[in-house]
Amino acid sequence: MQKKRSEGFYAKYVKRVLDIVISALVMILFCWLYLILAVAVRINMGSPVLFTQDRPGKNGKIFKMYKFRSMNDKRDAEGKLLPDKQRLNKFGKILRATSLDELPEFFNILKGDMSFVGPRPLLVSYLEHYNEFEMRRHEVRPGLTGLTQINGRRAIKWARKFEMDVEYVDNISFALDLKIVLGTIKEVFTGAGVENFKGNGWIKDYFADTEHRAGTNKDE
Repeated sequence: MQKKRSEGFYAKYVKRVLDIVISALVMILFCWLYLILAVAVRINMGSPVLFTQDRPGKNGKIFKMYKFRSMNDKRDAEGKLLPDKQRLNKFGKILRATSLDELPEFFNILKGDMSFVGPRPLLVSYLEHYNEFEMRRHEVRPGLTGLTQINGRRAIKWARKFEMDVEYVDNISFALDLKIVLGTIKEVFTGAGVENFKGNGWIKDYFADTEHRAGTNKDE
C-alpha cells in the first residue's frame, strides 16, 4: 500500500497561482507568435491548425490537450494515412525541435488541466495497465515539462521514467520546478534530447514485463 503524499505550501497554494499568472501573461504577450504559427501551420499542414487528443490528468480525469499540428494528412492510394514519419515534413520537424508545437498547452495550463511542471500526460489507453506505483504520477497535474524531459526523454527506459514521475510527485518544490524549467530551456536551445520517431511502441513490452515494472519491489 502506497503512503499518502502530503502537499507542502508551495504545491498546495503557490504552484497553481504561478501557473495561472504566467500562462496568461505568456498568451497575452506572445499572441502575435500564436497568430504567426497558426498561419504557418495552416499553410504547411492544412486544417485544422490544432491537434487535440484526450489525455489523463490529475486523478486520472480526462481532458483535451492542445498542440499545433506537426504532421500533414497525406494518404496512400487506398486513402489510408501514411506512416507518421512520412507525414512529418521539414516545418513539422522544426516545430517539434523548438517545442513550438507545445505552445497551445499554455491554454491547458490556464484552464487547470495541466501545470508548467509535472509528469508529461501519456495516452488514456495506458491507464488500465498501470500498477499502483505507476498510477501515482496522476496525484498531480500533468506538466508541459518534467524530470524526464531534462534527463534524456526517450533515451531512458520506461521504468525509470515512471520512477522519476513519482520522485517528482514526492518532492515538489519551487527549487525543483525552477531547476526543471531552466533545464528545459537549455534542452530546447541546444536541441538535446529531442523526441525521436520510434513513438511509444516499447511501452507494450514494458507493461508485459511484470518483473521489471516500476515500483515492483518498493516498500512504500
